[in-house]
Amino acid sequence: MKHLIKKVGLLLILSLVIAGCRNTTQEADEPAEDAAIVVDINQFPIVVSNQEPPIEGGVMEVAIVTDTQFVGLFSPALNTDFFDRSFMSPANEGLFSFDEDFLITNDGVVALDFDQEAKQATLTIQKEAAWSDGEPLKAADIIYAYEIIGHPDYTGVRYDTHQRNIVGIEEYHAGEADSISGIEEIDEKTVRITYQEVSPTMLQSGGGIWGTAEPKHHLGDIPIKELESSNQVRKTPLHFGPYAMSNVVPGESVELIPNEHYYGSQPHLEKIVINSVPQATIVEALRAKSYDLVISMPPDVYPTYQELPGYEILGREDLAYTYFGFKLGTWDEETSEVNYDPQSKMASRELRQAMMYALDLDLVSERFYYGIRTRATSLIIPTFGSVHNDQLAGYPQDQEKARQLLAEAGYVDVTGDGYVEDPDGAPLTINFLIREGGETAQPLADYYIQEWAEIGLRVELSGGRLADFNAMYDKIRNDDPDIDIFDAAWSTGTAPSPTSFYSRQANFNFSRYASEEHDQLLADIDSAESFDVGHRKAAFDKWQAFAEAEAYVVPSLFRNALMPVHERVTGWDWQHINRDGINWGNVGLSSETRD
Repeated sequence: MKHLIKKVGLLLILSLVIAGCRNTTQEADEPAEDAAIVVDINQFPIVVSNQEPPIEGGVMEVAIVTDTQFVGLFSPALNTDFFDRSFMSPANEGLFSFDEDFLITNDGVVALDFDQEAKQATLTIQKEAAWSDGEPLKAADIIYAYEIIGHPDYTGVRYDTHQRNIVGIEEYHAGEADSISGIEEIDEKTVRITYQEVSPTMLQSGGGIWGTAEPKHHLGDIPIKELESSNQVRKTPLHFGPYAMSNVVPGESVELIPNEHYYGSQPHLEKIVINSVPQATIVEALRAKSYDLVISMPPDVYPTYQELPGYEILGREDLAYTYFGFKLGTWDEETSEVNYDPQSKMASRELRQAMMYALDLDLVSERFYYGIRTRATSLIIPTFGSVHNDQLAGYPQDQEKARQLLAEAGYVDVTGDGYVEDPDGAPLTINFLIREGGETAQPLADYYIQEWAEIGLRVELSGGRLADFNAMYDKIRNDDPDIDIFDAAWSTGTAPSPTSFYSRQANFNFSRYASEEHDQLLADIDSAESFDVGHRKAAFDKWQAFAEAEAYVVPSLFRNALMPVHERVTGWDWQHINRDGINWGNVGLSSETRD
């Protein structure tokens, strides 16, 4: 009877989700067909169909869908989330260009000369790039980014294995040196960096070579520990992309105007206004034609916007995935390394595996996300096809196997209340952290908790409720003891190496898992031997299989993205090869209004 009641409850949850996601214009007596919608992302265009020439000027209104205020760290060395990066993307251009495989090419602001034998990279500024205040981009600005990240007082999370690979940066980080010995300014346009080891990830955009600069003339007089709170980072940031941030309303909106010092062609628009818009109001705002383009459009309400007069929907594979992380330790500020705790509540591999086998993520994909997100099988997304292991099964639902794993690990129901105790016979309650946002967040959390109860695990929301986005990541980053498992997501960037997310020296390693075998597997991926394509593929495959078996982090959903774009927008090409600065520099409007 208990299991029957739970299954009825599941059906009720799903019916409420489907009803809540219906088009609000649907008549009450019409049948809901939303549950039958399963989207193929390849059916959507990736480039706007409007081929008309842009008018000169015009104001482009952009919405970023988020139910929380953006943090407002407009420095690549300091920001950590997708939203801040999105607000500054029309202004923020990276150093390197890259091809369809995300390999660095020499068509960008900086040319890369990579000497594998000497273990050196030479970066040469080859465009007449200038910061938005007119100051030329210099070698000192490239070096200053490293000096921020490696500084003893650095407050960000980018000081990881890749940065530590630079000769002399450890001494600089420890306060034993005033400069980084392995970074040399050859002249005002040239920087040479010497590494301890080299690997193929250094040839990837977003890989082992830091791909941005910081304006030293603008930030250099500010103590490093005060950069995050400074007006120069939050209110008057400088970049060298096609637009300049002209006005910031903290947490709400950003206005951008053309960067008159941009090295490329002057952009078409007079102004871009980017607003933070709650999920609850975005569809009505689009019906009112309030925006030209929407970033981070929620997939869980797709039926409400699949047909919007005046808009076309673009779609692409996202460089992102959702995952479950298990808290297995803490971050050691002194050593800047993970402190793995083999006695932590979630240290049992079988317990973690059981929790994953309990869930039907194919059902979640179809019923909550209409197939726009799909069940994930690896921590390497399919977009990285040359190193993605497509032979892994992941964790398809198998609740009998889940119960068997729990029993074999000593998790049995001693009291007869339907919930297992831990191997010592003590009550077991698992705290689950998941973010709020949209109509499906609570039903999805309820579904997960219900399915875990089906295998005998008592799981409760951390803090008793869904978490605000910013508060959630603060808790995860600070190793809040009230977290045992959390639901989160990664934007992978353009380099497949998992080292920045999961190495023992990565602050982004939020599960705080580490082992010698894991260290070796990651090191092999980023080794000189991996310049051999076959060796690199094998190294990636081994790590992916290891991560699947250990289940310290388990990918739940591969993410695809949809973007409503008004029909007056021209020049927008959403392919990943088009870096933010390049894409925003080309975009325009073919009419004055959205009527």
